[in-house]
Amino acid sequence: MKPVYAGFFLNMSKAPIGIFDSGIGGLTVANAILKLMPEERIIYFGDTAHMPYGDKSAHAIKSYSQAITHFLIGKGCKMVVVACNTASAVGYKEVKKICGKKIPALNVIDPVVSHLSDKRDTHKVGIIGTKRTVSTRAYTKRIVKEYPEMMTCELATPLLAPMIEEGFFNNKISQTIINSYLSRKTLEHIDTLILACTHYPLIQKEIENYYRDQVRIIDSAHAVAEKVEEELHQFGINNVSGEKPKHEFYLSDYTASFEETAKIFFPESIKLKELNLWA
Repeated sequence: MKPVYAGFFLNMSKAPIGIFDSGIGGLTVANAILKLMPEERIIYFGDTAHMPYGDKSAHAIKSYSQAITHFLIGKGCKMVVVACNTASAVGYKEVKKICGKKIPALNVIDPVVSHLSDKRDTHKVGIIGTKRTVSTRAYTKRIVKEYPEMMTCELATPLLAPMIEEGFFNNKISQTIINSYLSRKTLEHIDTLILACTHYPLIQKEIENYYRDQVRIIDSAHAVAEKVEEELHQFGINNVSGEKPKHEFYLSDYTASFEETAKIFFPESIKLKELNLWA
């Protein structure tokens, strides 16, 4: 059944999907969405001026999330995806309030937790993310509520997002830092690991190297992309025009490392536009 705003949504099918993150991490989500739905158009906002969100106050994160959401809606986006775990844990309520009933808003936490239902033999779930994400215990609260039989443990890994943002991954330095975190006692005896930061899929191979297939790794990007597809169909706003989409990428502060990483996901030439919403 389509929502009561079906007529409104019908006119929105060709509109873009708005995606935002503190930096390059959300590109993993954007890439997963476009692999699943190549006909969709996206507008991406990377808040590189305030990256990393994991060290910011809750008030600041809410403020950033609100400003970016207003920008994306102003650009005519039919959906807003909070492709940042920290902003999802702290600022999602504000985003959802701004979007109202007519514009679907998604976070990255709920789809990942729902994805655990496919893992019947999951007993102990490890969660790694930024200081702010871990401090909210957002994942543990949701997991305990939905799967009371599962145990969880959370570990803040504050060096990983800045490391990735600066382009340090898939090398000896990054592997050493990753191994140091994953070897902590907090994560002992886990059978599943949630990458609670959208930057982390960029180091997933290195994480897999450490565990040698002994631990399941849940990539938030894939889970979110599946949820986006589900929501678009539910609201009747999936793009079936067959037209070649033209994406837009905005940064609050241009960085060369962002452009280099963007080429991993979008090898075709993309134009990065610098836009400081707080200037």
